[in-house]
This record gives sequence, C-alpha cells and structure tokens, in this order.
Amino acid sequence: MKRLRVVHTTGYRYDGDVSASYNEARMLPMSSDAQLVLHSSVDVRPVSSHHQYTDYWGTRVLAFDILDAHRELTITASSLVEVVEGTHSEADVGWDELRAAIPRSAGCVEQPGQTPLTEPPASLAELAATVAAAVGPAVDSPCAAARAIVASVSSEMAYMSGVTGVRTTAAEAWEARSGVCQDIAHVAIGALRSVGIPARYVSGYLHPKTEPVVGETVTGESHAWVEWYCGSWHGYDPTNGVPIGDRHIRVGHGRDYTDVTPLRGVYAGSGSSDLFVQVSITREA
Repeated sequence: MKRLRVVHTTGYRYDGDVSASYNEARMLPMSSDAQLVLHSSVDVRPVSSHHQYTDYWGTRVLAFDILDAHRELTITASSLVEVVEGTHSEADVGWDELRAAIPRSAGCVEQPGQTPLTEPPASLAELAATVAAAVGPAVDSPCAAARAIVASVSSEMAYMSGVTGVRTTAAEAWEARSGVCQDIAHVAIGALRSVGIPARYVSGYLHPKTEPVVGETVTGESHAWVEWYCGSWHGYDPTNGVPIGDRHIRVGHGRDYTDVTPLRGVYAGSGSSDLFVQVSITREA
C-alpha cells in the first residue's frame, strides 16, 4: 500500500480579455476497491460559481463558470489517496458466457462498440484476431486473449510525445506505431473491442518511480490505461507494459478520452488560448 498526494494544476492563458467561460473539470480521484480517497479539493482562480456531480460513468465532475473578465484560468486539484496493489484475479468466463453476460453487466453495455477515436484499421483488427486465435479455442478464455492482445499492442507501440494530439485516432497512431499514453490506450481498446471483448479508457495519474521515496515530491503524469471485461474488469497499462498497481491513481473511465477529459469548456472573447499542465506527486507513506 502507498499513500500518495497528487497536486494537478492546469488551465489556460489567453492573449486577450475573456468575458466569460464555462468549464468542466475531471481531476479528482474516486474511491474504489483498489484505492481510498482520504482528502480531495479543487481550487478555481478567478473565483467562480460551481457545483459538483458524478457523471454517467461514475467520474467526479466540477462544473463552473466565470463571468468576470480574465486573462488566465487556473484549476488546482489536490488529493491524498491510499492505493493498494491489485490482485488481478480472473473470472472463469468463456467466450459464449461473455457474449451472454455483456447485456446484463452494469457499465459494460456501451463498451463493446467502437468510437471515432478507437476504430481500428484492418491491420490492427487482423492482429487482434490472430493473437486471440493463437491463445487457442481449447483455452476458451477471453481474459487470456485480452492479456495477449494488449501485450502485443504494447510491444508494437513506442511512447513518443509531440507526434500526436488530442484528436489523433487509433488508426493514425497505429500507422505511426507511436504516440502518448492516450493514443496507446485507444489502440489497445480498439483491438480488444474488435474481437468482442468490452474495453474502456481509464484516466488517472502515475507515479513515475517503481519504489518512490517517502517524502520526496516528483514530477508526475496525467496518465491513461485500459480495462477489459471478462466476467469482471481487469486493468493494464499498455504504455509501460505492466498491470495496474499501487503507482496508478484512478480518476475515471469512459468509452475514450473525450468522456474523461481533465478540463474542457468554452469561452467568450477574442484571441487564442494556451493550455498549461503541471502534476506533482509525493509519497507520504
């Protein structure tokens, strides 16, 4: 078990006066079987009117608007979370049982279908089908097939920043065989869904060190990984090629990145905006 403090600061700097802005932030972790949120708060500058709610996917959302003229918007989310190492146990579900279970499983119905960001090209779908078949029909294990597919995607993709953007699709990232964690997650999700395994995009934070030093504050990362359903949900980090563990802090999940964007909104005013992001993580215990 690790106790991690995360401070995530993000926002926009505008090159002119903004008369009003309307925004949603998804930056606070949720409590779950693998993590317990001990404290969390969000500070918005300039001061705004706001309200909090839980969205359809179970993610905590802060909705706020600023109606005074401003040239910078800053949101700081602070959280203290206890995270435990996952057990990664598997449900004994075969392919026929999985297909029958999907319509009855909460949170699973929307996840088999592709989105514009996850739609796989033919070559990726063929790879997923080949890997799933290689697991062997005698095994009859979607869990084993999913692990093999995600591992194959992880081995094929290279982490490379600056070559993709938030609108890059899985097909584009797969063609380049490179991208950031968002792109690699979209590729893995597209591959899993192409063989009938429900999969979802998970947004959160990652401590960059395998064995963090207590009391040391380091530059962390907003991160993304995947979960697939094979009787229960199982997580894997295809960017780093590791199962989800006690360095991963979960914020929320959805069909793809657009369901769990950390900050999005609209503003009224002339000129353009520049996004800034900073994440720091401290192990406290």
